[in-house]
Order: sequence, then structure tokens, then C-alpha cells
Amino acid sequence: MPNPRLKLVAPPDDAVLLGRPMAAPRHARLRARALRSGARSLTESDVLEILLGARDPYRAAPMAEALLHRFGGLVRVLAASAAELGALVGPQAAADLLLVHDIARRLLEFPIRERCLLTSHAGVKAYLRHSLAGQSRETLRVLYLDGANRLIADEAGSEGTVNHAPVYPREIMRRALELGAVGCVLVHNHPSGSASPSRADIEITAQVVAAGRALGIAVHDHMLVAGDTVVSFRDQGLMG
Repeated sequence: MPNPRLKLVAPPDDAVLLGRPMAAPRHARLRARALRSGARSLTESDVLEILLGARDPYRAAPMAEALLHRFGGLVRVLAASAAELGALVGPQAAADLLLVHDIARRLLEFPIRERCLLTSHAGVKAYLRHSLAGQSRETLRVLYLDGANRLIADEAGSEGTVNHAPVYPREIMRRALELGAVGCVLVHNHPSGSASPSRADIEITAQVVAAGRALGIAVHDHMLVAGDTVVSFRDQGLMG
């Protein structure tokens, strides 16, 4: 006769069979909520916990809390470097988060790659916000364009400190020639959140424009990413 004091508990849907451990109940509930109500029903902490829980459901909650405490938000977490993430959650979980960031970048890049970049303002700004808004260091990127002003390549020019990134006009133009680009757009971020171009920003832009003019390569714009704001130097009359 069965012992009345024993009670069988059915495992949740996320249980892994064949002798592997059952998923943590909270992680399973979050996944169920996402399927039932959509991702908008989740907090940033919930989203991180689901992502991290795919590898380690039992440690996902404290890892998500540590990441948000360190970086302040999901966008900044996903924009962090492998070393920064790995120090908190380990190299494998860090690689998972970097992959999510790259997938989002590819999705945002797709609609601007096959059309004139100079007329795709909303799409370009969304792409740049994702690429640079969460960076903790000032970074220069260069968007190289073909004759129809379509994107050939988005490449890092340099990475600097929290308030400065070196710019090398000759290197930018050398790379443009290698790619067969006839135009480019400069992009850099201000981790401080200041949306005002500095005097140094304006001066280096003039130097790159002059270097491009000598080679017949147009520098169409310089865009500054500051948090959720993207500022166009051309719109502000700062391209010379």
C-alpha cells in the first residue's frame, strides 16, 4: 500500500529528463510568462534571468542582479565587453550575452544595408543607439558608403577613454580606399550623456573632411550618440 505521507510532485514543463537537473522554478515561471504574455510583460531583470538561465537556471537570478547593479540597465549590460561581463558571470554566460547584442545589431543593420543610408534617418539612428549607447568608453566608428550611399562596412576607428577617442584622418581615408568607398559617415559616442559636440569634435571633423576632399571621398556627416540621443553635425551646421 502506498505511504500516505509521500506525495508525488509532477515536474514543470522545463524539466530536463535523462538524469539532468530540473530547471529552477522561478526561471520556468518567467519563461512561461514570456510565452503567455509576451516579452513586454518582463522587467529588465526578468529578461536577463531568462537569458542567463538557459545555461544555469539556478544562478540566473543573482547573476542578473549583479549585472544590473554593475551596469545600471539592460542596454549597458549587453553593450559591455567580454572581459567586463566575464568578471561577473563567467566567460560562457558572457559569450551568450554578447551573441544577443550582435543579433540585435544585425537585425537593425539589415534594413539600412540595402538602401541609401543618408535618407534612412530613423533606421540609422536606431542602429547607432544600439551600437554605441551603452559603451562605457568613447569610441569612434566609421560607416563606409558606396556610390549609391549604401553601407559597405561599419568599422571601429578607435577606442579611447571615458571622454576622448583618438581620430586618425589618414587611416580613415586609407581604409575607405581599400574598401572602394566613395563616402563615409563618422560616428562617436559620449558616455557622459552630453549631446553637445566639443570643440575638439568639431576640429577633428574638419580635418577628416579635408583629408577626404583631397581624395574625392565625401564625409557626409558626423553623428554623436549620447544615451538615447543622436546628434547630426550636418543638421547643426558643423561640417564646415
